[in-house]
Amino acid sequence: MTRPVARPVPAPAPSPPAWRRVHADDVAPQPWRNGGGQTRELLAWPDAATWQVRVSVADIERDGPFSSFPGVQRWFAVLKGPGVELTIDTAPHRLTRNDEPLAFDGAAATGCRLIDGPTRDLNLMLRGVGGSLAVASDAIDWHPTRAQCGLFSAVDGECDVDGVTIVLPAYSLLWFEGAPASLRFNAQQRPAAATAWWLETGEAQA
Repeated sequence: MTRPVARPVPAPAPSPPAWRRVHADDVAPQPWRNGGGQTRELLAWPDAATWQVRVSVADIERDGPFSSFPGVQRWFAVLKGPGVELTIDTAPHRLTRNDEPLAFDGAAATGCRLIDGPTRDLNLMLRGVGGSLAVASDAIDWHPTRAQCGLFSAVDGECDVDGVTIVLPAYSLLWFEGAPASLRFNAQQRPAAATAWWLETGEAQA
């Protein structure tokens, strides 16, 4: 009697850590208190009332001051448009889409002047936790060093997460409550300016 040949069982396909994807245009805009623009809140963790991490996209329509956020570290990057000139406690900062994100104290007196018309911007706010915002290099592996992380893309693309591909439409946030070992962003377009930004927050990983 011929014994059946044992066949290897294929390994299950890998799955990324739990993630969420939020498109900016799917979020209702909220007007600024000073009427100078509007904001779309993409993420508020752990909740909207007691957030420690807040990610938003703002459309700035005219010159004016930023709201004060005492006890908050702010990160700011230009997504679209000519850019802005921020005056933070009298120090000037000129920012365009070609520049690295700017970090500053949320309590600082901050004025904003549009360089040449409206602009769209990415904001990361941190309260009581560490974190950072940085331009994402296309097709280069990124290894998060903190507990939570994400990617915001201004163009259509894909994010490879521990061997799994996640489609990311333009102006979307991909967010992981638990940071994967590595991520890679692949943009469908490669304009001269930055196309995507890495975000990470929370406690540093051991």
